[in-house]
Amino acid sequence: MNILVIGGGGREHALVSTLAKSRKVAKIYCAPGNPGIAAIAECVDIDIADNELLCRFAQEKSIGLTVVGPEAPLMNGIVDFFAANGLRAFGPTRAAAEIEGSKSFAKDLMRKYHIPTAAYAVFSSPDAAKDYVRQQGAPIVIKADGLAAGKGVVVAMTEAEALAAIDTILCQQAFGQAGSQVVIEEYMEGEEASILTFTDGYTVRPMVAAQDHKRIFDGDEGPNTGGMGAYAPAPVITPALLDTIIETILQPVVNAMTSEGRNYKGCLYLGLMMTKSGPKVVEFNARFGDPETQVVLPLLASDLVDVLEACIDGSLDNCDLVWHNRSAVCVVLAAGGYPGEYRKGDAINGIAEAEAAGGMVFHAGTANCDGQLVTAGGRVLGVTGVNDTVASAINNAYQAVAKIQFKGMQYRTDIAHRAQGR
Repeated sequence: MNILVIGGGGREHALVSTLAKSRKVAKIYCAPGNPGIAAIAECVDIDIADNELLCRFAQEKSIGLTVVGPEAPLMNGIVDFFAANGLRAFGPTRAAAEIEGSKSFAKDLMRKYHIPTAAYAVFSSPDAAKDYVRQQGAPIVIKADGLAAGKGVVVAMTEAEALAAIDTILCQQAFGQAGSQVVIEEYMEGEEASILTFTDGYTVRPMVAAQDHKRIFDGDEGPNTGGMGAYAPAPVITPALLDTIIETILQPVVNAMTSEGRNYKGCLYLGLMMTKSGPKVVEFNARFGDPETQVVLPLLASDLVDVLEACIDGSLDNCDLVWHNRSAVCVVLAAGGYPGEYRKGDAINGIAEAEAAGGMVFHAGTANCDGQLVTAGGRVLGVTGVNDTVASAINNAYQAVAKIQFKGMQYRTDIAHRAQGR
């Protein structure tokens, strides 16, 4: 079968790499793709916001399965549009993707169906939001309600930080329409983890648990980013704890979405906090996480195409997920200045050497310029090491990282430190 992957980052590179291993795949196209993806798939320059153009391309190329990477096309209703035109696409409908598209919707859903999460309130008035912060005190969490490319969350350790975040989101409209409301949540203490889950709207099949590293600097210092690295499996999620998470969060939320007439098929990303009173939801995303996908999919032994088709067909209960009993660690190499204003156009060298050293190199923000690979995004590359233990996977990843150079390159040197600490 021919497959179309939508998106052009590290997550999509990992998806294309995994799909390419399937015995069912004849050819993979990726829109728009990136220079790394171009080595294993045909990249096509189509605007991922243009459902009609993507649909026409899929029909012309006899695409049997479309896999949607980023959240924006899902919120743009691409899965609905494809289905209406007789095409199969993996991902939730526009109505179901609202679980990521609106944080207030997700919080209200959890409250209604008694799914454990942080206490919260929603505001569109800056004054009312600030009054609430003054009543609650700090630390406290301020979130833009809509899609803000992973940047609309401020974990405010002081009241002043929280008030400034409200000004940024509601008054300065830093995130546009996504910031027309803020969700203000209690600060939860504990260790975070991510569980990506396949679902066909009824059955849930969790993937191996991962742990992301959001802060820019070692020791979890500095501002939040889209993710500076990840590892899997995360030992904080024991088999017994996973059973609890399925029973109290994953199955209830999928059932809740069906009850609300928003049957959820696709990958459901669950961000968790392990609090003293048990696991609680930090957030839901309506797609594969980035960079978690770069450590989870390399551990998948099952044929990914079989799993994605089972989600679409409603037959996931007959699909066994098999995983390699190994560990994966991904180190993100970021551009100088990230997560603020960052450099672009710097030459990248050493990728072939990194791959020869055993690293899997996923392109996240790269471009070709006159035959030279250059930086083109804040997160430039994700370098993944896979081995039998987390310690050896860390070693593999950093040995590969040492082979890569570009001006201003920055990365964390402590990815998977919690797993080592255990």
